[in-house]
Amino acid sequence: MISDLTAKVAVVTGGASGIGLALTEQFVAEGAKVVMADIEESVLAEQAARLERAGADVLGVLCDVRDIADVQRLADQTIEHFGAVHIVCNNAGVAPAGPMLESTAAEWKWLLDVNVLGVAHGVITFGPLLVEAGEGHIVNTASEAGLVTNAMLGAYMASKHAVVGLSEALYKELEETPVGVSVLCPELVKTRIFESERNAPAAVEDNPAAMAPLREGIQLVGIEPADVAREVLDAIATDRFWVFTHPTTLPHALVRFEDLQAGRNPTDAYADRQSV
Repeated sequence: MISDLTAKVAVVTGGASGIGLALTEQFVAEGAKVVMADIEESVLAEQAARLERAGADVLGVLCDVRDIADVQRLADQTIEHFGAVHIVCNNAGVAPAGPMLESTAAEWKWLLDVNVLGVAHGVITFGPLLVEAGEGHIVNTASEAGLVTNAMLGAYMASKHAVVGLSEALYKELEETPVGVSVLCPELVKTRIFESERNAPAAVEDNPAAMAPLREGIQLVGIEPADVAREVLDAIATDRFWVFTHPTTLPHALVRFEDLQAGRNPTDAYADRQSV
């Protein structure tokens, strides 16, 4: 458990916008030093400069989490600049939408490279450093979509199920060490996750018809990223694995197990809703 963040060093991927930026701001507010890693160079520079002007001790590092060499450079720069690392938030993620039968190999590769390998790269790079230091916490950003499925986010949900499984296994692996593990499973949050094609390779195209209701849903019922960040810091302080941000997440997740117990084919937990 890390209840006092004063002078602790946190690394946050996807740290210049959305949940990642909210995490950065919350860590700073609690006295931590933060390495903000992001692929969007101009946004990263802008946000890091803004926080520095406000007195925060932050370091912006351009990083593509798909590239293990980039993630290793991120670790090297963290140690070189701050001398230690205590918390790692593997938060960078993307969210294309649409029927799987209309998806492309390029879309799948981009999605899995960022959402799954990006988390794995953070785990295998920073995890040994935390274990060696004898203190630390890893937070992997999954989604409620890592526990529930529907018909329009199949590829995204597959990637987030992978993050949940990876995180559960990591928790068990590190249970006897001083390094904690949490998995963040938010539902709708007011971020630009459904505009992530802005960072996609040229071969990946946007799907406006699939994205429109998701973007609308975020604006209508999404919670603020700061609310998510507070839940994450509480999980770090209390060594809590599951980080849910919405009271509906657990009932939605339990639909699968109710189906299993009843011997039913999969039920859509979101049958009464327009978007996830």
